[in-house]
Parts: sequence; C-alpha cells; structure tokens
Amino acid sequence: MTLHPCSRQSEVQQLLSHGHWPHACPADLRAHLAGCRSCRDLLLVTQAFQQSRAAASAQVKLPPAGAIWWRAQLRRRNAAVERVGKPIMGAYLFALSITVLVATAFAISQAHHGVRWLDWLDWMAQSQSASPHVEPFSASTLLSSGGSLMILIPVFATLALVGAVAVYLAVERQ
Repeated sequence: MTLHPCSRQSEVQQLLSHGHWPHACPADLRAHLAGCRSCRDLLLVTQAFQQSRAAASAQVKLPPAGAIWWRAQLRRRNAAVERVGKPIMGAYLFALSITVLVATAFAISQAHHGVRWLDWLDWMAQSQSASPHVEPFSASTLLSSGGSLMILIPVFATLALVGAVAVYLAVERQ
C-alpha cells in the first residue's frame, strides 16, 4: 500500500461507480491498471463490494404488497378485538362475582334456618287437604305462610342461569 494515492484513482473510481468497468474503459486506463498497484487494489475491493451487494439484494424477497397490507389489517383488527375484550372480561368477572354472592347468601340462609326448604311440600299437602278450593300457588299465600323460599329459589336459580349464559356468550365470542 502506498501513502500517496495515484492521480488516476479518481477516474477508476468514477468508472466503477457508474458501472462502466470494463466495457467503457479506455485502453490507456487499462494499461495504467496493469502497472499501478493502488488502482488495482481499488478495482478489486470495489468489485468485491459490488458483487456482495448484488448477491445480497438478490436474496431479499419481499412479500407482495397485498400480503403486507393484509397482515397490517389483521394486526389492526386483532388489536381492536383485544381492546373490546377488556370490558367483556369485566362483565365476566361481575357476573361471576354476583353468582358467587347469590350462592353464598343462599348457603348462609340455609345455615341460619336449617334445611327447611322441603317443608313447603308438607305445607302444600296440608293446605290442599284443609281447603281444596284455595289456590296453593298464589304469591300472597306462599309468602305469608313461610313459602318464600319456594319463590326465592327459582329466582336465584334464574339469575344464576342468566349469569352463566352471559358469561358463556362473552367467553365464546373471544
């Protein structure tokens, strides 16, 4: 390697950068390259870099623009679904907590009163034998005679069922 660059090195570099080597190179410059080591090294290094760049750019295969657009739309749609899913998760937790609260209240009620919820069968048998003309399923008769559990149990069961269906539908959509 020489410390002083060759005076014709800029010409060689210009020919190489414009892609005119070796086809449009004057004969005197070819003769200079045969005798000048600095210009030969420049030619060798520049051609190696150009070949490497051409090989690397040939390997890069970009997917079609339509596929890139479709993936971007898919990512955007998934992000929107995720944003929408957060309130649904809140509704799921709310329904679950209400169901647990109702079950806990029912269990505590049964613990305080004992398991008397089957007493309404005896009460119905007594009320039908005492007066066959009285409607046994009227709400006022049931509530006044201790049959409130006969109404509360189906109400709580319906609430639990509706809550479970709401939770199922919320989870199924995700």
